[in-house]
Amino acid sequence: YTVWLKRRTPQNIVIGGGSGALPPMIGWAVVSGNITLDSILLFSIIFMWTPPHFWALALYRSGDYEKAGIPMMPVVSGITETKKQIMIYAILLLPITIAPAITGLISIPAGVFVGILGLWFIRHAYLVLKSDGFDEPRAMFRFSILHLFLIFVIFLLDRAITHFI
Repeated sequence: YTVWLKRRTPQNIVIGGGSGALPPMIGWAVVSGNITLDSILLFSIIFMWTPPHFWALALYRSGDYEKAGIPMMPVVSGITETKKQIMIYAILLLPITIAPAITGLISIPAGVFVGILGLWFIRHAYLVLKSDGFDEPRAMFRFSILHLFLIFVIFLLDRAITHFI
């Protein structure tokens, strides 16, 4: 990915997100012996989270990417388009993150907590969309790391609690 794809297409982050999203699906298949909707949802959460996470970084580091000749979206498509794409992906991510509460992978209360995190992520995307500087993209990038971590902590705690109750 890094050697070949990253330097050749502005969709590097979207395509590369697939490789970063595969581990939960692979682990699921190894343990259960199959691929299910729930494993696809785990893949989809990481896949849809990856672009807004990295594009937020790319917004405030676009000069570095431009100097290095890496066709990140802000360099190729511009800052305004990148901000729009961050917003679109953040909105599309929300139903995917709460879908495991509908399939039964996690409980409804856990789904509510994950939904609140998703709304906060969308809030960050909105602030990035309306911002002029680099503070909001930097804040979104930092929050995005916590966001994904907390989603999976909630999943883990929910499974542990419901298993022992």
